[in-house]
Amino acid sequence: MFELSTLPYEYNALEPHIDSRTMEIHHGKHHQAYVNNLNNATKDTPAATVDLLTIIQNISRYSGAIRNNGGGHWNHTFFWSIMKPKGGGTPTGALMEAINANFGSFEAMKEQFNSAGTTRFGSGWAWLIVHDHKLVISSTPNQDNPLMDVVDVKGIPILGLDVWEHAYYLHYQNRRPDYIAAFWNVVNWDAVSANFKAATH
Repeated sequence: MFELSTLPYEYNALEPHIDSRTMEIHHGKHHQAYVNNLNNATKDTPAATVDLLTIIQNISRYSGAIRNNGGGHWNHTFFWSIMKPKGGGTPTGALMEAINANFGSFEAMKEQFNSAGTTRFGSGWAWLIVHDHKLVISSTPNQDNPLMDVVDVKGIPILGLDVWEHAYYLHYQNRRPDYIAAFWNVVNWDAVSANFKAATH
């Protein structure tokens, strides 16, 4: 059985950038629904005994329900982990060096990431990934992610942003760019740096 893990911070911890009510619904309702639906979709199938990462990496072998809900579970678990209260600022060390080498500057990386999130039509995600030992920005529709064997740009995610309307609409309504700009104030760069180190070693 797949399970919803507890948030590593309180629902109101990311305010004012991401409001408490959005976090409560996003984690407790939306993410929980992905977990419930994934358990239903995998029940009495071989997937019930496979770990989530392996399912994600071989998603073409599984049903649409497993793809959507497995992706939703993995993506959200990852999303919660790369944010923290009083986050933001800039990364340091090897990650910052790689950002400068691949994008020219931190601000240029942010602009490209913001564009990926803003221009993703409908629901989806923006990603900063390690692809062929380089940092690349991509986006995916729905609950797909760069680990899946079906996406256009494959890689290992180190940072991700949910741009589904449920992630921001209560507070930002249709102002997705404002939500994306606010996101940078809650990024946990220590976690992103750890993801980068794991992806490049």
